[in-house]
Amino acid sequence: MALDGVVISGIVSELNNKLLGGRIYKIYQPEVDEICMVVKSKTDDGNMTYRLTISADASLPLMYLTENTKENPAVAPNFCMLLRKHIGNGRIIGIKQPDFERIAEFTIEHLDEMGDLCTKKLIVEIMGKHSNIIFTDSDNQIIDSIKHVSYQVSSVREVLPGRQYVYPPAQDKVNPMEVDVNYFMNHVISKPVNISKAIYTSLTGISPVIANEICYRAGVDGGISTSSLDMVSKENLFKVFCEVMDDIRMENYFPCIAYNGYEPKEFSAIKLNAYGEFVEGLSMPEAGVLGLKKFDCISQVIEEYYSKKSVVTRIKQRSTDLRKIVSNAVERTAKKYDLQIAQLKDTEKRDKFKVYGELITAFGYGVLPGAKELVCENYYTGKEVTIPLDPDISVMDNGKKYFEKYNKLKRTYEALIELTISSKEELEYLLSVQNSLDIANSETDLSQIKAELIESGYIRGKIDRNKNKKNEKSKPLHYISSDGFHMYVGKNNYQNEELTFKVATGNDMWFHAKQMPGSHVIVKLEGEMELPDRTYEEAARLAAYYSSGKTNGKVDIDYTARKNLKKPPKAKPGFVIYHTNYSMAIEPDIHGIREVK
Repeated sequence: MALDGVVISGIVSELNNKLLGGRIYKIYQPEVDEICMVVKSKTDDGNMTYRLTISADASLPLMYLTENTKENPAVAPNFCMLLRKHIGNGRIIGIKQPDFERIAEFTIEHLDEMGDLCTKKLIVEIMGKHSNIIFTDSDNQIIDSIKHVSYQVSSVREVLPGRQYVYPPAQDKVNPMEVDVNYFMNHVISKPVNISKAIYTSLTGISPVIANEICYRAGVDGGISTSSLDMVSKENLFKVFCEVMDDIRMENYFPCIAYNGYEPKEFSAIKLNAYGEFVEGLSMPEAGVLGLKKFDCISQVIEEYYSKKSVVTRIKQRSTDLRKIVSNAVERTAKKYDLQIAQLKDTEKRDKFKVYGELITAFGYGVLPGAKELVCENYYTGKEVTIPLDPDISVMDNGKKYFEKYNKLKRTYEALIELTISSKEELEYLLSVQNSLDIANSETDLSQIKAELIESGYIRGKIDRNKNKKNEKSKPLHYISSDGFHMYVGKNNYQNEELTFKVATGNDMWFHAKQMPGSHVIVKLEGEMELPDRTYEEAARLAAYYSSGKTNGKVDIDYTARKNLKKPPKAKPGFVIYHTNYSMAIEPDIHGIREVK
């Protein structure tokens, strides 16, 4: 329930402040289930023009004011033509939310064909797949709707021209604005379910987000059963519930989006304390940190939330193919590496066969033909050893056979040593690409990772090296430490290599998670001889957070001066070696580290 009763109440409040008394200047229908209205209104700041978008899309119903203009179709659909005929140039004289439902009801005053003043209603139902935009006369008789709902579609309520409009059934819920203490105690939190569910299944327009927020403010766990509540907790819940309802009644809204780093998680017209802190003047929470971003109005919330959400969704969809390619390569390489390690372990007995051959050569002349073993002293250890013999061949041939086994295992060992090193490096590289995909937050990031995979041979294709093509370049993350030092974080192996070998100079500090995939973190000394301890810790926290160990309690971080790093010949992007370093264990928490956009 993205747009719940609380959000709708915020929208209705905003529309009343801006559109009430305004005239409908233009109506158009850019989509089959969406209408846009341009309203000119007189305010204290003078004449203002507002654009209202109303969508009854089953997957994403919305209603908000926007400054963006959608294309007006050359041929207007019938519903749009009907609205133009009746309420074109009409004046909005009322906007209300009936019974805290997800409904906004516009009352519009206009002149009919005879020049008489009359009213019509435009009713917007924001109810998921049942969303609709319904146009009625003053007696609630349906003139038309953007979606027709017949008896075959819904046996509960028909929405057809000529039918009487009735509100959707309440589903055994009551208006939260009318709930008293007796009803709350005896009907709401007496249900045999968890506390949060008891609240949102009993009250109209209350979503799980708002129910959880009420529980959070009351200091109770919304996931536990109502039967575990004592009287003090029940009274505190009701007190908080009343405070929330009073804020809505008095229009004390706090339009906000709860972000988890760059990704929007939830939004509402009231403050969502359960999703983190709001810091005045902070435009966005830091990456990976739960926090609130406040807006001037709920329309801005809706517009940003769904635009940002669509970006995150699009990035996840676009990265699916890349993730699959990398995941398959990781699985294939890991199996190959495990098999090589097992084969390498089998070669450990090669030296034993060499010793057997030598001992047979030294002591085998006294052994009788057909003997099954040779018992002699191992002159390397001084201990007696029993050597198995094949009775069908001579003793000396047994010695040759052991030397052949030794030589074969020796050749296998030497080949496997190179193969296992190569497979291990390849596996580490692929895991680093997986980590890069987790960090990617834009299409340019994905394009750079794809180019890297093409260059490494995991994807067929050509890299677009057209320098004249105006493409936005993916840039490393940029932070500033509490002591004012610039810190850079690579989002993929290309950026890691560029930061380490081009951006960083000799004495700049380099940080990386120990023995795990992760980003290179560079701290520029800017002429200083040494970094403060606090900057060391903040850079280490960045390296821990942007690594595959970000979910661990603590991560070991290696750090050293840039001059101590080397890249081996023919190594993959981002691969470095170093022999001089320090280490620290730190939490992967970057809260409070300022990011530069």
